Amino acid sequence: MLQKRAVQVVKISTGAASVDEVLGGGIETQAITEVYGEYRTGKTQLCLTLCVTTQMPRADGGGEGKVAYIDTEGTFRPERIKAIAERFGLDADSVLANIIVARVHSSDYLLDALVQVAAQCVEAPFKLLVVDSVTSLFRVDYTGRGELADRQNKLGAVLSRLHKIAEEFNVAVLVTNLVMADPGGMTFAGADNKKPIGGHVLAHASTTRCYLKKGKGENRICKLVSSPHMPEAEGTFSLGEGGVAEASD
Repeated sequence: MLQKRAVQVVKISTGAASVDEVLGGGIETQAITEVYGEYRTGKTQLCLTLCVTTQMPRADGGGEGKVAYIDTEGTFRPERIKAIAERFGLDADSVLANIIVARVHSSDYLLDALVQVAAQCVEAPFKLLVVDSVTSLFRVDYTGRGELADRQNKLGAVLSRLHKIAEEFNVAVLVTNLVMADPGGMTFAGADNKKPIGGHVLAHASTTRCYLKKGKGENRICKLVSSPHMPEAEGTFSLGEGGVAEASD
């Protein structure tokens, strides 16, 4: 397995060296990386930056592959992709041409979209699948405790399909997630009592979990919460016109 992983697994740069170091080189193929955090902590900006870095040569921290982007919140912006591509010295039109985007409005269509993505992976060398966000539709389609079991079952089916795509096609799967206040958490001055939604189903399905939070100014902090091979650690990055980058002073 060690030899197989050394040959097959590709690590894709996030655009910030400090975050890559925390992740052990970047987000991995054949795995699901979950990124959660509050509004304006950089979740979508990280997704958009990886849409560009995935297409770079492996020697430069890229994946030399195409990107599939499933947008559940209407936040995908090709203009941002263009600015990020220019930052890395890439042709913006070529970068955009290598990204397929699906705007999804229901959890049922999300499952259908994953079937279409799998079909595309058979035809072309995809290296990144983004779902931004993986939980937002379930909060709308399933409300109240009476539908909680159905919601978790459907979410489990989506995550199972994501795992199959990641492993079968050697794709890095990046999903974003929302947070909620933890009513059972202890509250102290300055304490962070927010937790990701999705429960144990999402927690166990995610190979790697990262918590994004606000830092000073435009700086953000990426905390590695769970990983099968890396210790808990934090890395700082900044948000700008060119996407995720090294933290500013």
